[in-house]
Amino acid sequence: MQVHGGLLRVRSAGVLLLGPSGVGKSETALELVARGHQLVADDVVELFLENGRVMGRASEAIRHFLEIRGLGILCVPDLYGAGAVAGESPVSLVFQLEHWREGTSYERVGLERPTHTLLGVALPCLVLPVRPSANMATLEEAAVRDHEQRSRGASGAEKLDARLRGEMKR
Repeated sequence: MQVHGGLLRVRSAGVLLLGPSGVGKSETALELVARGHQLVADDVVELFLENGRVMGRASEAIRHFLEIRGLGILCVPDLYGAGAVAGESPVSLVFQLEHWREGTSYERVGLERPTHTLLGVALPCLVLPVRPSANMATLEEAAVRDHEQRSRGASGAEKLDARLRGEMKR
């Protein structure tokens, strides 16, 4: 299966960036690479199942290249070194980037994580509105840290919920 998006290794997570053309997927990928994370694929991500896990990679023809409007085609290992790219990665988390729409209700608490199904596997998915003042790379790094914390036990939302419930009992 192929999807229009980007795939990166951010800390311990494979992050799939989805969204309409021009929303900022490649620019976000470039910022994450500049922060020390690894590019797996830009523009077209080939997805496949391996031992029940969704895996992703770039096609051989465009592997390790990023297309940035206004700059053109960038060869990531030439600019950031061989460690800035990875051949493939499991997909751990999906980010659905969309243009900010006034009046749209976006998640603000995060007790439950919606999912996005790829190749029959449900993966945690976050819808992130892109605004001119938003730093998507910072938001995605924070989301990956939260994802890691959730996998070890409790999220910040769960901790706050427990605290507030305790206060209400008093």
